[in-house]
Amino acid sequence: MNTRRSLLQALGLACLAWLAPATASAQPADAGRAIRWIVPYQAGSSPDIHCRIVGEALSKVLEQPIVIDNKPGAAGNLGAQLARRAPADGSTWLYSGSPLAANMRIYKAPGYDAMKDFVHVSMIASSDAVLVVDARSDIRSVADLLQRLRAKPGAASYGSGGSGTPSHLAAEWLLQAAHVQAVHVPYKGAAATVMAVLAGEIQFSLPIVGVAAPQVQAGRLRALAVTGAQRNPRLPTVPTLVESGFPDITVVSFGGLSVPAGTPAPVVQRIEAAMRLVLALPAVREKIEATGSEVASGGSQAFTAALAAEVPATERMMRAAALEAQ
Repeated sequence: MNTRRSLLQALGLACLAWLAPATASAQPADAGRAIRWIVPYQAGSSPDIHCRIVGEALSKVLEQPIVIDNKPGAAGNLGAQLARRAPADGSTWLYSGSPLAANMRIYKAPGYDAMKDFVHVSMIASSDAVLVVDARSDIRSVADLLQRLRAKPGAASYGSGGSGTPSHLAAEWLLQAAHVQAVHVPYKGAAATVMAVLAGEIQFSLPIVGVAAPQVQAGRLRALAVTGAQRNPRLPTVPTLVESGFPDITVVSFGGLSVPAGTPAPVVQRIEAAMRLVLALPAVREKIEATGSEVASGGSQAFTAALAAEVPATERMMRAAALEAQ
């Protein structure tokens, strides 16, 4: 164990030595000043936790303090609008991801263009959602839930982290595929939907696994299915929606780091190189995976391509769920 730890430390030092020459030439004139990382979701959400894990390691590599600035609202649009207007000098980052691109179709006027107003630097993590109900309920499977919804059309309600979020799209897609109805109640984040289920305000929700898993494992929530293509390692006994009879429904959310368009290429490359190093560190990977997410270490090119693909994918999902832009 000690030998393995020594090897990993040596690898980390070697990577830092490799990164130093590349970053020295890309150091901004005001190196050392704080970086503002806008997270358009509530504190305690999976994106917030991931940014704090990665931000702590990045601040050491870049030798700059990183301040997490939570700006929740409008399904992430508020924070994206703030980042779009920020100086394009590398001093302001945005936690971005699949919802940033999805909102280009969910909303008629999101207040930004996901592919024109930002440079997408690096992916960080991906996660699926989990369909949950109160553990005190007699609903023990997806089939039980759907049977309950059919018995009283439109009487039940479900929560999401906001209109257009992956949890909202996944729920509507499931309802449409099963030909059942439920009332959508938007909240300010996944954690709020979990508390709403526990309080009996809503009957079910589809929060990100990392948010719901502690309550599931504590026996307060019952997990019926996850939305990924495979079972989630943190909830290995919970089937997927595919296994539950819905072979076409898979929803995975991914996130990463973007900066305002016009940020100098050397600055972008410096941040991307630092992120690549940090995401390779075992301690960082273990912390991210402990939240129920997977590390997604794609660089700028892969992240940009994934976001571009999310726009038509959202269109298909909206058609399947019979949703119109707001």
